[in-house]
Amino acid sequence: MDEQKQEGAPTGTSEAAVMQGPDQSYKKFIGVKLIEAYPCKRWNQEKNQDDEGYAVRYPDGYESWSPKEVFESAYLSLGTDETRITPAVIDSIIAEITVTKIDPKTALVKSEQVTGFTQYATAACVVPENYDEEIGKKIAMTEIRDRLWYAMGFVLQWARYGLKNTPKQ
Repeated sequence: MDEQKQEGAPTGTSEAAVMQGPDQSYKKFIGVKLIEAYPCKRWNQEKNQDDEGYAVRYPDGYESWSPKEVFESAYLSLGTDETRITPAVIDSIIAEITVTKIDPKTALVKSEQVTGFTQYATAACVVPENYDEEIGKKIAMTEIRDRLWYAMGFVLQWARYGLKNTPKQ
């Protein structure tokens, strides 16, 4: 690319940045992709060692390599079936569960997900003598898992078909 500076273009930027429209400010975007990947190593000449990472193939056929930490902070494994969210996928999202007895009949369940998002649900019995923390936890976690299932269904639909697209029947 020529070293000519376009009016309003930031200095030291790539050709893509220079080719922006009149509003040169960056905006925030979020995207969801359904990709294929497998763990592999890549030789790092600077460190004289193998770096752990993933070979990645995108829907358009583009292939690349991603460092392990970067990849694992961005992608969740669906296993080999890209058409469904399984109980194992839902369980892999849940990082920590805490149960607190908030009164003689009620359990408050806090579920922290791997994304840092937290959800709460309660379960209660009719009389204090019937309070059982494990039963309360199971009932509340059913509600939380159902919410996660709904949310992950939305994410999988987006990843498979993109925005403003209709799935092919």
